[in-house]
Amino acid sequence: MRKYTPKDNVQAKSYYTDRFWVAPFVPKSDVSEDAHFSKLLEVMKESIEVKDAYIQIGQMIIYINPEDNFKVLKLMKEQYDYAMCSEISAVDYLAQDGEFEIFYQMLNLKKAKRVRVLTRIKEGHAIESVVPLYNSANFAEREMYDMFGIVANNHPFMKRILMPDDWEGHPLLKTYPLEGDEAASWYEVDKIFGKEYRDVIGPENRDPASIDRYDTKRFSRVGYEREFDADISSAEKEAPIEYSKARFVNYNKSSKQLDERR
Repeated sequence: MRKYTPKDNVQAKSYYTDRFWVAPFVPKSDVSEDAHFSKLLEVMKESIEVKDAYIQIGQMIIYINPEDNFKVLKLMKEQYDYAMCSEISAVDYLAQDGEFEIFYQMLNLKKAKRVRVLTRIKEGHAIESVVPLYNSANFAEREMYDMFGIVANNHPFMKRILMPDDWEGHPLLKTYPLEGDEAASWYEVDKIFGKEYRDVIGPENRDPASIDRYDTKRFSRVGYEREFDADISSAEKEAPIEYSKARFVNYNKSSKQLDERR
């Protein structure tokens, strides 16, 4: 049976003891607990500076300097069979720390081991491309540039991959508005019609939850649907709701009906 907790004066008690609720952190363990990770970390420390390393949820997390990213991944691929780089992206910590955090998710298919390589760079700084090591990094680094503005040096084709080439801003920055900025609201109007038509057409409505009560076909009001281009300015007359009249036929009743069905 669940332990009884007194409910006296619960409204006077604060729900959280701290000012802000802090999510519990995933437990960490020492790298020495895993022989494979321990050996890999020892070899890494011989050639580069390792800022921090620990095991979390069965994978090793390692922090390195940004200039060592290519050297670390090359070592992992050639000496420890980390043949797959399954993911590359970044996290915006500019407001908090003034930096981006870039991560590489590495996978050893032979031993089923995962390593997450983390590094941090300042805004406006670039990082070395790892496309010569992993072809999967090609689109991932382009997406990182497109969404965050982080340039990968020596990338074979460093351009946007999701947004148009002339798009202003980078949508995954935390400072980027959720529904786009002013340039985004006028982008399609300017490209299709030209800026001189801004007063005629108006800005694009980028709210995905928006419902226009006076839309053309009146889909938003059941029983008040109208034909295309119908004038509804004078009154809103109710229209009869038409239900589908399904005709159920027992095709197993005779072989003739089955033949007609076929």
